[in-house]
Amino acid sequence: MPDPVVPGSSAHDAAPEPARSRPPLLVALAVILTLEALLVTGLAVWLLYELLTTTPYSYTTSVAITVLVALGAAWLILTLVGILRLHAWARASTVTIQILMIAVAVGSFQGLIGGGPAIGWALLVPAVLAGVLALAPSVVRATARPDLDDADEDDADADRNTGSHE
Repeated sequence: MPDPVVPGSSAHDAAPEPARSRPPLLVALAVILTLEALLVTGLAVWLLYELLTTTPYSYTTSVAITVLVALGAAWLILTLVGILRLHAWARASTVTIQILMIAVAVGSFQGLIGGGPAIGWALLVPAVLAGVLALAPSVVRATARPDLDDADEDDADADRNTGSHE
């Protein structure tokens, strides 16, 4: 049987497998998550500095808030990495984070959380925007699991392991 390679070309000239693309809306979502992660990380560092340099009214409360903010920063960073790596789970994580930010924004509007309406708007606008972007069809397509459309994960693994592909 003749070789299907065109004369004068080599197997090394073959086009690489196309990479999954990052649509503009996904890039915009990543930018918002990056800014949120930077701000929350900065807040965690500032809270830690305040805890170490001042005498809080309650050490227990101050430590708890600092730890919670640090965990939130870690969650945001992991979600950002998931979005950049086009993982499907990162969309759900993004939506959850944004819902929590909307709740904090509403608390700011109601005066339950310090900062007032200015902080409320600063939290609400990016949270709504990021939530909408996470659910945009192009972002969903980019982060969808392409190898497991309707097949069961075990069946797909079995096909990969046996080398039988249709």
